[in-house]
Amino acid sequence: MDLTITTLEGKDAGKVQLSEEIFGLEPRDDILQRVVLWQLARRQQGTHQTLTRGEVARTGAKMYKQKGTGRARHHSARAPQFRGGGKAHGPVSRSYEHDLPKKVRALALRHALSAKVKASDLIIIDDLAAAEAKTKLLVSQFANLGLENALLIGGAEIDANFKLAASNIPNIDVLPVQGINVYDILRRGKLVLSKAAVEALEERFK
Repeated sequence: MDLTITTLEGKDAGKVQLSEEIFGLEPRDDILQRVVLWQLARRQQGTHQTLTRGEVARTGAKMYKQKGTGRARHHSARAPQFRGGGKAHGPVSRSYEHDLPKKVRALALRHALSAKVKASDLIIIDDLAAAEAKTKLLVSQFANLGLENALLIGGAEIDANFKLAASNIPNIDVLPVQGINVYDILRRGKLVLSKAAVEALEERFK
C-alpha cells in the first residue's frame, strides 16, 4: 500500500510503500489486549505491604487473665480483630510480571500498526527535526497537521531540538523507533512515523 509523505509544514514530500505484512493486517483485539495487559503488569510496582500480627509493634503480654472475666479467651493484642493489631491476609510485596512469547509481542505490534492504518490515524513525516527548540512553532505545525493527541516515532536518534520543543506539549509523546510499543500506540489518537522509523520497522520484521 502507498501512503503520502508530508513535511512538518504540511507540504507533500512524495509517497512511501508500506509492507502489507506489517501495516495491512486485520487487527485482532485479543492479541492487542494480551500485550497491553503484559506491559501494564510489568509497569506495576507491586510494593504494597501490610504488617501481619508477627510484624506489628505491640506488647506480647497476655491481655488479661484466662478465666474469671466472663470474656473470650485472648492472648495477644496483635491479633487482627483488635485495633492496632496486624492485618490478616493483607497484600505483600510481589511482582506482577508474567511471561508472553516474543512472537506474540511482535505480532501485536504489527496488529497495532495495522489498526492505525485501518482507522486512517497513521501519518508519515519525512523528518522529525526542528531548527530550534521552540514549542510555539511546533504547536502551530501540529495544529496544521491535526495532531492534538499523538505518538511520534522517529529514527534511532531523536533530534534534540525537536524532542525539547515537543516535551512541553500535552498529549504528545516522542519516542525513538526502538522504543515503539503497543500500549503507547493505542493510548494516543494519531501515530506519526518518520521515514527512518518506517524503514527501521520494515527491516525489523523482514
